Amino acid sequence: MAKKTLTGIAASDGIAVGPAYLLVEPDLSFEKKNITDVDSEIKRFEAAVTVSISELEAIRDKAKTDLGEDKAAIFDAHLLVAQDPEVTGQIEEHIKNNINAEAALQDATDTFITIFESMDNEYMRERAADIRDVRKRIMSHLLNVELPSPTMIDSEVVVVSEDLTPSDTAQLNRKFVKGFVTDIGGRTSHSAIMARSLEIPAIVGSGYITESVTNGTMIIVDGLEGNVLVDPTEAEIAEYQEKQAAFEAQQAEWEKLKNEKSVSKDGKEVLLVANIGSPGDMEGVISNGAEGVGLYRTEFLFMGRDNFPSEDEQFDAYKAVLEGVKEGAPVVVRTLDIGGDKNLSYLKLPEEMNPFLGVRAIRLCFKEQDMFRTQLRALLRASVYGHLQIMFPMIATLGEFRKAKAMLEEEKAKLVSEGIKVSNDIEVGIMIEIPAAAIIADQFAKEVDFMSIGTNDLIQYSMAADRMNQDISYLYQPYNPAILRLVKNVIDAAHKEGKWAGMCGEMAGDQTAVPLLLGLGLDEFSMSASSVLKTRSLIAKLSSTEMAELAEKAINCATQEDVIATMDEYLK
Repeated sequence: MAKKTLTGIAASDGIAVGPAYLLVEPDLSFEKKNITDVDSEIKRFEAAVTVSISELEAIRDKAKTDLGEDKAAIFDAHLLVAQDPEVTGQIEEHIKNNINAEAALQDATDTFITIFESMDNEYMRERAADIRDVRKRIMSHLLNVELPSPTMIDSEVVVVSEDLTPSDTAQLNRKFVKGFVTDIGGRTSHSAIMARSLEIPAIVGSGYITESVTNGTMIIVDGLEGNVLVDPTEAEIAEYQEKQAAFEAQQAEWEKLKNEKSVSKDGKEVLLVANIGSPGDMEGVISNGAEGVGLYRTEFLFMGRDNFPSEDEQFDAYKAVLEGVKEGAPVVVRTLDIGGDKNLSYLKLPEEMNPFLGVRAIRLCFKEQDMFRTQLRALLRASVYGHLQIMFPMIATLGEFRKAKAMLEEEKAKLVSEGIKVSNDIEVGIMIEIPAAAIIADQFAKEVDFMSIGTNDLIQYSMAADRMNQDISYLYQPYNPAILRLVKNVIDAAHKEGKWAGMCGEMAGDQTAVPLLLGLGLDEFSMSASSVLKTRSLIAKLSSTEMAELAEKAINCATQEDVIATMDEYLK
């Protein structure tokens, strides 16, 4: 009997009630067999291909309507593979050697994948991933196994998965996906971050939700407390609907602050801005009263497709965000941060023992300079449409910042020489997420226009603890005095040089951390749009002078537990 209530990590506020939709990899294992009736086996294969093509056409059309042309493009590529007579012909030739369709499909496509992956041409290498995806779809029909597709969800559900990749979440339609629950992950995993961006209730790290439900099982997601109720009673559903109503009433109170400034009880003004992943998130930015964008994660422009977005595509996306905020409001755009747990199917990244410490973010951009320069050109062209602030991620040394800025200046000079207008008021800064950069923030502050602290990585690198690893999640300690001292060092260094310091990690919207950050003098708090109003409400109740005293006590504590105890005593 499955456990009725599971407990995980509350990753995104709210209550969701609905049937489970399992987004899990199906078992596509098979046995290689010799066959005698070749003609009927070929017909069985052809039938699986026909159904797969119809399915891909439906998915593509739905993706085009719901998610846009760029997200649908990947399915056009899959259709080309499924309809390629060279591919299907080779599979049929294998069947004629008296082997079953499953084995023929596997063997023939393995050959194509090996050939494509060994090619020098990048476009041809990308086709290997398409072949794998199409093979999986045809195989599912040969084996009569249902293949889940987030794009095809067309009724209200709660998505259940071991984990959700960035490309999975990019395909979720919030009109139908009312919440999600995963087996693994933490509050700062990408699935959790995307849930807050989509403003849907979510619980991560539940342990074994995928083993506890089947498709259609009714579940309740309590994103406020971190509980999942499997197959609830009518009374439990009614109880949680009341809890949701109370939460919505609280949200209505916060809503009154939508057009207010973010000011502490003693008059200190800060900026509360939002983290976004696409122009589509701008609706949430405006509706939640954010005062701009503090982190535009541009990598989502590059995901869920089969080639790099063009300069014009990127320009349109950046322009839409710059025009989408109130006039004069800042928009911080982070240049491409791919690597670690964020990969592109069409970009061959090196196999690394530790990808989080490898070729990612700015390091990858230096390696793939054409890709980086295209992005810089698109940003520069869009800069005339608003208050653009460009931020380079994963900067460890001053040399890296200088190199990135020099490339930006080179592209600016080229555009100007071509007669293309570029703003002269672009601020250029860095994301502080490597302890080395935080320690020499005083040197960076002399050359950058701003520094924004990315606490998700800063904490995991400082504590030498993978934030995705549940076994050591106790070391993910945002209130540890060591972390607070690094944060203070960055803020103080920025202020000494007359620059501003922000924070775009999840800590910025953490209601326990906000009093400390206000006390440390943070100028800009960037968070999920759904956290803006409750944070504005909290700041209005705090005295920045008193919080400065609290922060001073906190950084002199010995442990995170001591910090929390000090805060509890101070704020009660």
